[in-house]
Amino acid sequence: MSAPTARTSYKNGANSTYLGMPSFPRAAHAAVRDTTLRANLKHATHTIRDKRAKAVAELGDWADLREAGKQIKDHTLRHLDRYLLQLEEAVTAAGGTVHWAADADEANRIVTDLVKATGEREVVKVKSMATQEIGLNEALEAEGIAAYETDLAELIVQLGEDRPSHILVPAIHRNRGEIREIFTLTMSAWGRPAPDDLTDRPADLAEAARLHLREKFLRAKVGISGANFMVAETGTLVVVESEGNGRMCLTLPETLISVVGIEKVVPTWRDLEVFLQTLPRSSTAERMNPYTSTWTGTTDGDGPRAFHLVLLDNGRTDVLADEVGRQTLRCIRCSACLNVCPVYERAGGHAYGSVYPGPIGAILTPQLRGTASELDASLPFASSLCGACYEVCPVAIDIPEVLVHLREKVADQGGKGHRLEKAAMKASGWVLNHPAALATAERAASLTRKAHPRRLPGAAAWTNTRDLPELPAAPFRDWWKRNRTS
Repeated sequence: MSAPTARTSYKNGANSTYLGMPSFPRAAHAAVRDTTLRANLKHATHTIRDKRAKAVAELGDWADLREAGKQIKDHTLRHLDRYLLQLEEAVTAAGGTVHWAADADEANRIVTDLVKATGEREVVKVKSMATQEIGLNEALEAEGIAAYETDLAELIVQLGEDRPSHILVPAIHRNRGEIREIFTLTMSAWGRPAPDDLTDRPADLAEAARLHLREKFLRAKVGISGANFMVAETGTLVVVESEGNGRMCLTLPETLISVVGIEKVVPTWRDLEVFLQTLPRSSTAERMNPYTSTWTGTTDGDGPRAFHLVLLDNGRTDVLADEVGRQTLRCIRCSACLNVCPVYERAGGHAYGSVYPGPIGAILTPQLRGTASELDASLPFASSLCGACYEVCPVAIDIPEVLVHLREKVADQGGKGHRLEKAAMKASGWVLNHPAALATAERAASLTRKAHPRRLPGAAAWTNTRDLPELPAAPFRDWWKRNRTS
């Protein structure tokens, strides 16, 4: 049975925001009033981050591993051109084919053409942020090709015609009862239906998903994946996961297509030693991932007969050109920053209007997409700058530093609020540079203090939840003159 063709499309083109998404403040304003969402998020994020803290504490050299990961990533990014060419040479020598995609449209066109060349009309997918970023499922659907998500959380999102809200656990905003309802109502339209007596027990939900997906694994001739890492010296790709669906997608199909961001390359196998320790502990709080799959090109009689690697830029070289922002490309998609972020915990992932939510999304999305839209311009401000994200990042991305950097860029590009702020700061600067004018302004403010509003016009976002401080009866300068002793 093929997948339904009339489904909700949430993307306005391959490289833009979700359709109808308001700016972060407006989206968050609605999200924080959803008590079910907040309860789901609080339970999930607190559970994950507590387990992560215990897993990290087991390693006495965690700080050294963190610094090593940072250094490896920074070295690779400084020499990215060399390592990408080395990777291409190694993949080609191993029997694979490398394609270069400058943007989302080109990547979608390459993948769609590769699938059509096989004659197949359906594909199975491993969880992949890059394919979500470019809107690959929508591009395939437009060509009559059904893409089946096989990660459990991604399956929940797909069946519910929903959007992912977390990097590691895309359906973190759903509880067990909601998942049972989604399976019961929609599974039959996509393939094997859910059991009539399905309960909301995790084991029963997982079994329903396993039976539903098994027929797709055994039938599919084309698999699509991303990769957590690419090893330049051997042309090896690495996928880490916890369910085994990745192993099925990577080994059973006759054709495997991997879409991977160019920043995922590491120079050598030895470099993986660091990340295969830090990634599982930071993401799932495990000492090692249950499934670590590696493959190098093709091998006769073992695995896919054809392997295609699509190297995706889609704004990454622009990020690399920014001396402050380029550290964002160190990200290994562990999601630790989301689980400690007080803003994410209350607003959820949908408010960010991107497949990359949370603190890392607040700095990655505006750099990949630009800040022309109201939503993207608002993302650098979706933070309290508490610094918790930096403390848990396994590759030491200073997210607060990048947020402030991006805020400066947004302010420089203008907009009503920023123009008013600039005018106010300019006027304040003039007054502060002229003592007589400052003294006159202080006296006038004190004399009219009873008429002052409790909320400042034009600054509602700040003063709606904060009262302006009360001014004293006389300025400090006047008080000092009356009370000082010689």
